[in-house]
Amino acid sequence: MEVKIGIADSNRELVFKTGMSPADVQKRVEAALTAEGKAVLELEDEKGRSYLVSTEKVAYVEIGESARRAVGFLS
Repeated sequence: MEVKIGIADSNRELVFKTGMSPADVQKRVEAALTAEGKAVLELEDEKGRSYLVSTEKVAYVEIGESARRAVGFLS
């Protein structure tokens, strides 16, 4: 599954694939955004790398399946 995180004051978004379910990602995002004080959103990708983003800088989070590309020629 693909996750995109928009970061405030940045022209680029953080995009990575994770083995987590959409519900798990959503729970982590909601928990981080509703936490009191300075909170950090932490997610892992398919290769085990961790991504830490300050919740103060999260502009949006897009959770969804990766688009599958068609292979071959269409008739």
